[in-house]
Amino acid sequence: MTAIALLSRAGAWAASLATLLCLALVCGAVAARYLLGIPFSWSDKVSGWLVVALVLLAAPEAQRRFEHIGVDVATARIGPRLARLAHLLGTLAVAAVAAILLAAGLEAVAFSRLIGVMTDVEGVPEWWIQALLPLGAALLLLVSLAQAAALALGRDPPYLPDGGTAIPDTAIGRE
Repeated sequence: MTAIALLSRAGAWAASLATLLCLALVCGAVAARYLLGIPFSWSDKVSGWLVVALVLLAAPEAQRRFEHIGVDVATARIGPRLARLAHLLGTLAVAAVAAILLAAGLEAVAFSRLIGVMTDVEGVPEWWIQALLPLGAALLLLVSLAQAAALALGRDPPYLPDGGTAIPDTAIGRE
């Protein structure tokens, strides 16, 4: 497994942890509010941050596995050469968006640090949360550029759809 794949998997594990923490926080907040009459004033904000973390950290792994939204029916019908070109253009488009998100995220973090913006949760600077954007975007950029390089060099990146089926082999796809 490549270093990029390991980083992507680590991001996916962190996203899974964020999901579990969000679930625990929401359950705990509901129990505290309705069973104990002690609402957490910060739980909605923190659970929102955890959702942001899970999306930004899971996106690179979804890209690496080609599990993102795509038009598999079209690429299955256009032949292998055009399908390879379509996958290359798709990964380059993802890389372009990731680069824009990376630049914007770095700018947001720098600005928030410069002026010292704090969140509504006491003691938590805004840039801590904003740092998730350049982190996830950088990882997504690495993954998509590695895929694009492999496709441009005539190699198949791992998990590249073969075009043999338009329905993914998942629990939903088998129903």
